[in-house]
Amino acid sequence: MLKPFRTLLLLIVASVSLVAVAKPTKPNIIFILSDDLAMGDVGVYGQKLIKTPRLDQMAAEGTRFTQTYCGTSVCAPSRTSLMTGLHMGHSPVRANREIAAGEGQFPLPAQTVTVASILKSAGYATACTGKWGMGMFNTTGSPLKKGFDHFFGYNCQRHAHDYFPTYLYNDDQRFDLPGNTGKGVGKTYAQNLIQKDALKWVREKANQPFFLFYAVTLPHGKQEIDDVGEYAAHKDWSEQERVYAAQVTRLDRDVGQLLDLLKELKIDENTIVFFAGDNGSQFAPDSPIGKRFDQSMGGQLRGCKRSMYEGGLRQAGLVRWPGTVPAKRVSDEPWAFWDFLPTALELSGASVPKSLQPDGFSLVSFLKGGPAPKREYFYWELHESPSNQAIRFGDWKAVKNAPGAAVELYDLKSDAAEQKDVAAAHPDLVEKAVRLMKQARVDDPNWPMFAGKKKAAKK
Repeated sequence: MLKPFRTLLLLIVASVSLVAVAKPTKPNIIFILSDDLAMGDVGVYGQKLIKTPRLDQMAAEGTRFTQTYCGTSVCAPSRTSLMTGLHMGHSPVRANREIAAGEGQFPLPAQTVTVASILKSAGYATACTGKWGMGMFNTTGSPLKKGFDHFFGYNCQRHAHDYFPTYLYNDDQRFDLPGNTGKGVGKTYAQNLIQKDALKWVREKANQPFFLFYAVTLPHGKQEIDDVGEYAAHKDWSEQERVYAAQVTRLDRDVGQLLDLLKELKIDENTIVFFAGDNGSQFAPDSPIGKRFDQSMGGQLRGCKRSMYEGGLRQAGLVRWPGTVPAKRVSDEPWAFWDFLPTALELSGASVPKSLQPDGFSLVSFLKGGPAPKREYFYWELHESPSNQAIRFGDWKAVKNAPGAAVELYDLKSDAAEQKDVAAAHPDLVEKAVRLMKQARVDDPNWPMFAGKKKAAKK
């Protein structure tokens, strides 16, 4: 009489075991975006003075990319590219543009589809912590209207320049920070609260698929921190240099805490984590900080934030997914922020809405160890004064620093530092670059190509 019971018991145990080891079909997705981090600030990219042990460990446990490209070389449009899968020729935001009064920047239009809205429709819990900068809560660009269930931190990027602000936002509710006057260092360091909220949210959502866009403000200026730690011993450094180094190391620590939490919750192997900077360094390579920390990586990269050269566009790019993304791999094949949306869609099994035609390609096969997607070009533009453009096709990179300026041409394979303009020797490639620049962009009345503000005002 006991034999059938034992058989049934064994079947139950086997079934429970199978359920326990079965991997969820949808991986969690985290994108950690650092604000104004230089590629050369990270140890695995050559940094010698600033300590980044957890990012270095993340690289060892995953894949390090030497040619990860941001959306463009300033904050709001670069983040827009990441969220929408569109490069700057089609992006609804192509510059940092402040609203007329009060907080906030030019908002994402109502019809804009984001990676968060698609993942939410596919059953993901979604959150943005840190900085948004693509529309205040009373506009069409609010993060809570663009697919995020939860928001915590700064909405306005100008507000995010202060690390001891008088208030932050929890969803769309403003709350005060005790001990802060808005005038320099106070008692409440905003990043401490943002980190706490991000970890709390991940812990709460650990039993379901989730997408976390962790847009850390470090190490963007102002250079402020509650504790410079070990860098206080560097008496020959300026205070700005000590604080900057401490900000990068704080960023590193907070990334490490998040990765540790994934292990603690036993969701490590079902979570893919991306890490990158949003644009190049706020400091020019020949500035005191640029030189102190060798942000140009020994002269390998030219330019910084707001430029169309590699120093403004190329980022420290790391991807970690234990058991799926190869460990200790280093790839020189390029990819860009507008590839993230199609990648997330394939990972989640979601379909691309008919209204959306992303410029990017899914990187899933590439991230697993395969070749990078083949594409005709990478394209960037930035609308300041003057507007500028850049395009990369193969190893050729063309830069146009104003609408009427001559096109510069560089061979990135032999000249990644973009020191030798070879446009005169390759008129055919210059012609191709001009043709591709025209092909890549769609005119937008909000973002006309113009030579300067005065000229635009006369039209």
